Amino acid sequence: MNADLILEHARRVIAMERAQLTQLEAALSPTFPAAVILLEETLRAEHKVIIIGVGKSESIGHKFAATLNSTGATAVTLSCQNALHGDLGILSRGDLVLCLSHSGETPELINLLPHLRKRARQLIAITGKNESTLAQHSDLVLETGVTAEACPLGLAPTCSSTNMLVLCDALAMVLLEARGFRSEDFAELHPGGSLGKYLLTRVSDVMRPAERVARVLSSATVQDTVLAMLRHRSGAAAVVSAENTLLGIFTHGDFVRGYQDNRALGDAPVRDHMTPDPITAREGDLAASVLRLIREHRIDDVLVLDDGGKVTGLVDVQDLSGYDLS
Repeated sequence: MNADLILEHARRVIAMERAQLTQLEAALSPTFPAAVILLEETLRAEHKVIIIGVGKSESIGHKFAATLNSTGATAVTLSCQNALHGDLGILSRGDLVLCLSHSGETPELINLLPHLRKRARQLIAITGKNESTLAQHSDLVLETGVTAEACPLGLAPTCSSTNMLVLCDALAMVLLEARGFRSEDFAELHPGGSLGKYLLTRVSDVMRPAERVARVLSSATVQDTVLAMLRHRSGAAAVVSAENTLLGIFTHGDFVRGYQDNRALGDAPVRDHMTPDPITAREGDLAASVLRLIREHRIDDVLVLDDGGKVTGLVDVQDLSGYDLS
């Protein structure tokens, strides 16, 4: 096969899988919201989700369980073979079972069904065959809706496994939203590595404290303000009231632009050249959200306020260079 033919075949596979996913999207039925509600009720009752599959479906089941666990939904996988030799004890009464099988006729899974029915709260089937034995013995059926495989021999699971994986992802993500799961909750479950750092770092961890922030009264001159910025080695100064309430911000950029138009700028009151109502943050905000503000508004400094509008710190873009927040 030459390179052009290889690319043509690869695009054919991708196109077929995309077409089957489009078909899956269109075929979603009322059983999907029913399944999400059942998952939510199970977790609210402090029971767990048991996921069972065989072969490729078992691999997808492991990924599904990992996604659920990472989003605060307690889930475990159960091997069909081991279940019949003692591991069935992992299934407590009230737990919800999801069985994954494209054919819905896998002997190991079918043989396990009577034992699952005795203990499980309910049983949800994720299958490609709505009339299969698994489907007939389940309380809810989510059909993957595959009409063709991308395998040229029609043998290797391709579209069927992709649709099953995507359907499981859809369940996990909609469940996440239904439970009101937040990025802060996600961070608590991912404390290690760059992801945990990204989600756990707060403005209070990266900001310059109030004593290191250049602050001037609105009656100060531009020259006084620039000198305060130099003393604090800062590219911005907070213009505040006598009570430390923020009135505006004056930056090095403001000085450069103003000086080009008025060489006597230094004697002018800073209140006439400051930016009122600047972009601000709170100490409890995620540092990543401040980085987004800096990027979106193309600014270098963000003042940090308390609930009363008083200045408590400043985040300089240079202060974020040591944090992996991208």
